[in-house]
Amino acid sequence: MKKIKRLLVMVALGAVSSVFAAPSAQERPEWAGWFAKAPAVGTMVVLDARAPKEQLWVHNPQRAAQRFSPASTFKIPHALFALEAGAIKDEFEVIPWDGVHRGNRAWDKDQDLRSSMRNSTVWVYERFAKQLGLKQETAFMEKIGYGNALSTGAEPFWVEGDLAISAFEKLDFLQQLYRNHLPFKLEHQRLVKDLMINEAGADWILRVKTGWSGTIGWWAGWVEWPTGPVFFVMNIDTPNRLGDLAKRQGITRQVLRSIQALPAVP
Repeated sequence: MKKIKRLLVMVALGAVSSVFAAPSAQERPEWAGWFAKAPAVGTMVVLDARAPKEQLWVHNPQRAAQRFSPASTFKIPHALFALEAGAIKDEFEVIPWDGVHRGNRAWDKDQDLRSSMRNSTVWVYERFAKQLGLKQETAFMEKIGYGNALSTGAEPFWVEGDLAISAFEKLDFLQQLYRNHLPFKLEHQRLVKDLMINEAGADWILRVKTGWSGTIGWWAGWVEWPTGPVFFVMNIDTPNRLGDLAKRQGITRQVLRSIQALPAVP
């Protein structure tokens, strides 16, 4: 939908505002039932780009236009930045573990791009941030219009700091990546999309990334079908912290199955 019709009408660029005017989208009030049943407070935006025409749907449009910390969903553009800057050359390069135990067995060993995306290994991307420097990180984010493009505040800036992005903006970013329209090398965009593969069937592929800031949980990506992709971005509040994280996938999968964007459970 052409960057979702440039996605948002932005308010004053110099002002730090967290809410933007949402693009034209059809509300899906029936989706509220899955959020209520979970229970969870949040939003979900879906762009069904399958033939014959695109359809943009949303639950809670006001929240979908509100910016939150992207948390580990930022690993998608961050991997692109690292590849583009030469901080890592490909998915086979080994990223040596520093020997620091971080309370996660999957993190406490050498990594590569694929494992760091699958395990959401924070220390790998903290190392990339140090190699790139905040000035270059900001320049890359501004280049692709990623949220408020701020690398300031507490570290890591994409979890604890000032970086923030809305569900609508994230949906726009995912479309650009899917279509290889980002201002990065084609091979880098293709590689990052390969790293995002989560599940697949005979005629569909789910590419997705989780995110959790401690208070906000994300699940964002798309499902590829022969007739076209279905993009989705959801976020929820997580007052019960780890106890709420499974709700991200649970709600999203129910919504996607309801529009035949994922196969029904056998």
